[in-house]
Amino acid sequence: MFLSVFDIFKLGIGPSSSHTMGPMVAAGRFLDLLRNGADRIPGAGEAARLGARLHGSLAFTGKGHATDRAVILGLAGFEPESFDALRAATVLSRIRETGRIAPPGLPEMDFDPEADLVFDYGPALPGHANGLVISARDAAGNLYLEETYYSVGGGFVLTARELEAPAASTEAAAVPFPFGSCAEMLELATASGRSIAEMQRANEVVHHGPEALDSGLARIWEAMAACIDRGLAGEGILPGGLKMRRRARAIHERLMAERGRNLAAPHTVNDWIAVYAIAVNEENAEGTQVVTAPTNGASGVVPGVLRYWLDHVPGASPAGIPDFLLTAAAIGGLIKSNASISGAEVGCQGEVGSAAAMAAAGLAAVLGGTPSQIENAAEIALEHHLGMTCDPIAGLVQAPCIERNGLGAIKAVSAASLALRGDGFHLVSLDACIETMRQTGRDMHEKYKETSLGGLAVNVPDC
Repeated sequence: MFLSVFDIFKLGIGPSSSHTMGPMVAAGRFLDLLRNGADRIPGAGEAARLGARLHGSLAFTGKGHATDRAVILGLAGFEPESFDALRAATVLSRIRETGRIAPPGLPEMDFDPEADLVFDYGPALPGHANGLVISARDAAGNLYLEETYYSVGGGFVLTARELEAPAASTEAAAVPFPFGSCAEMLELATASGRSIAEMQRANEVVHHGPEALDSGLARIWEAMAACIDRGLAGEGILPGGLKMRRRARAIHERLMAERGRNLAAPHTVNDWIAVYAIAVNEENAEGTQVVTAPTNGASGVVPGVLRYWLDHVPGASPAGIPDFLLTAAAIGGLIKSNASISGAEVGCQGEVGSAAAMAAAGLAAVLGGTPSQIENAAEIALEHHLGMTCDPIAGLVQAPCIERNGLGAIKAVSAASLALRGDGFHLVSLDACIETMRQTGRDMHEKYKETSLGGLAVNVPDC
């Protein structure tokens, strides 16, 4: 199945694509069902009360990820891409005070967040670790409409029926370069003489047209760059109770003071790479606008590496940004299609590991790498994240997540550099690495998959 660059990179809000954006999207889809009315249960009166039940990882780490807030605001008509934080605060306050919610295009209904939004800490739903059930009842309490949704990572949402019986896709046949594996991608590159970015661009143009593609790519980088700049200027304590102080600004100021004074050791370049990624993830932890890359929890790696290339590598030019993003999206699409980008499904190897592979591929591309070298760069980056758990302290996307993005960016740059020193031939293919990640995630204990029931989440005192 063809996944667009706009599927992999989406404008959204922090702190989590699967726990914040996904549930908000699911709530919006439920409102569409209510407006349509086709699936209502026969015999019920008009919808008068809304409710939601969170399961699995959405329950265990939902409060730290603001899942409850996301569901409420989604039922009030908010969407991640156009999220207005000031208006959201006003609407949320009114809902909590009145116990009433007013979805756009629907009558006002009862909704008491304390009673109608339930965190179910029992077994996860069968389809995915991130499950939620949204319902509407009539004034007598009879069920009017109910739907089960799964937030499968990166802001993607599927109903239970869609997960069990995915619709047959004709998109693969509709694009000029249909690759469902890395091996197919390399074969098509060899046969066509095109780069990975050129093939991805040709596929994108079929669905979006050249002008929309170029403007969309520009908007993605504009949002990423703005997020980095906000993060480098931000100060204070991050929300959530861990009392974590933002560090990106102080680190950046020290780096700027050392610049040009021959005071820094050569390895200080790693601090530049990391600080850009850390800046993004501090913004994500603050709940501001970020770009999924491919998730919110891993949103700092790709923009961090891209900013490093632009600001620190001789010969870098903004003209290369589209090729970087298109190459990264091609790799991210393969990982999502053949394994997972969800921390609740395969651990952090699927989030930061995938992001590092994408960033390594993008960097190798703009540094002139061949398709084989680009694939090698992505494989190196992903291979050395295999087995990484997702164990957020207090269920917050802060520790170890923020620093982990910084180190993921450093690994991505190192992976690209190593790959470009070779000729593209290597022992472990990216396809094999992706399949290994899928199997490792399947075998990983649930307490290490975004439930905060193991790892650092239980071994750091007073959290």
